[in-house]
Amino acid sequence: MHGVALTAALLLLTPVVGCSSGAAPTAVRPVEAVDVSGLVHTSAGGDADPAKPLTVTADQGGHLTDVTVTGADGRVVAGQLAADRTSWQSTARLKAGTRYAVRVAAEDDHGRRGETTSEFGTAAAQHLLTAVLGPDSSGTGLYGVGQPLTVQLSEAVKDPAGRQEVERGLTVVSEPAVTGAWYWVDDKNLHFRPKEYWPANAKIRLGYDLQGVPVTAGLNGGEPVGLSLRTGDRVEVTVDAASHYLTFRRNGAEVRSIPVTTGKPGFSTRNGIKVVLGKEASVRMNGETIGIKQGSTEAYDLEVKWATRVTWSGEYVHAAPWSVGSQGVDNVSHGCTGMSTENAQWFYDQTRIGDLVQVVNSKGAAMEPFGNGFGDWNIPWDEWLKHSALGRAVSTAGSSGTQVAGSAPLLG
Repeated sequence: MHGVALTAALLLLTPVVGCSSGAAPTAVRPVEAVDVSGLVHTSAGGDADPAKPLTVTADQGGHLTDVTVTGADGRVVAGQLAADRTSWQSTARLKAGTRYAVRVAAEDDHGRRGETTSEFGTAAAQHLLTAVLGPDSSGTGLYGVGQPLTVQLSEAVKDPAGRQEVERGLTVVSEPAVTGAWYWVDDKNLHFRPKEYWPANAKIRLGYDLQGVPVTAGLNGGEPVGLSLRTGDRVEVTVDAASHYLTFRRNGAEVRSIPVTTGKPGFSTRNGIKVVLGKEASVRMNGETIGIKQGSTEAYDLEVKWATRVTWSGEYVHAAPWSVGSQGVDNVSHGCTGMSTENAQWFYDQTRIGDLVQVVNSKGAAMEPFGNGFGDWNIPWDEWLKHSALGRAVSTAGSSGTQVAGSAPLLG
């Protein structure tokens, strides 16, 4: 590519005065400042390809002494000066649709020095990759310690290198810090969870910042976004389908043991760890939604109170006054965990989205990892790591004073 003429800005050097004992001061002749604009060339012209590195070269006999490339956002582009100082190349990717300022200090073959500056722009992206972050923190932003972080991308990213670029553009900071990792659920969805549950009363910030960064051919990062949330107490609920009791623990201490009934044969409750998805003070439940035909002996159509949802397919912990006689004794439900109205209201009041509900000793299938709620915690950590594009765990340590682009500060 032909070099681009650069606007000269001469480097003026101040004379240095030297002295020796018994001798008159002698002026040292300054290095002559020269116009180096014709000596230095860059690879970038108008609408440069952001996927290609920027190079700066010096003509034969000339040498580069310093190169600084700065984006419109004030960020300096990292680069490497060759050992022979005849060329410089960017090592960080340029952003699409961005103006850059280039400042180059150089010297000619006579050792005369000067500086020159120029500007160039990169071509706009063909497609932008935007992201929707979860969970929604528009309300109180307070969640249970089992709540995963989620990212939904606007475009599918299948290329392994592109996925790595996406992960590099995602930042998770928490106080206290944890070790966690990203998991690609599919080409457009990622989940982040710690190795263990989030600490109680933690502050968490999630940020997506790939603006202008080339992800794959023709696809560049879009607008930065971020969110902040907090965790409350560590609430862990265990539903034992064999003993027919639910145990509620807060911060490791048992608070209440509740007699329950779970799914009967043919409708056994899913085993495994689930995360509270939502709460409904009143919800209509109809057997047809889980494949029970109207008019059959298993059909039902009920208005149910104090329902705490744990799967999208309709599994709840809820009031079941019609089965009080079986609670603590037998499993007679169609898959939900039923209890008295009083206990259900207490449970409803004590839980929040993101709290953990684990079912054990049921004859049902295992909770799905994805698609029917958050079964993320049922995946062993070593297996979880295999689904990170970077293949590694990350620390969420960071300064709360460091703002992730597009995000709010850590919630107090």
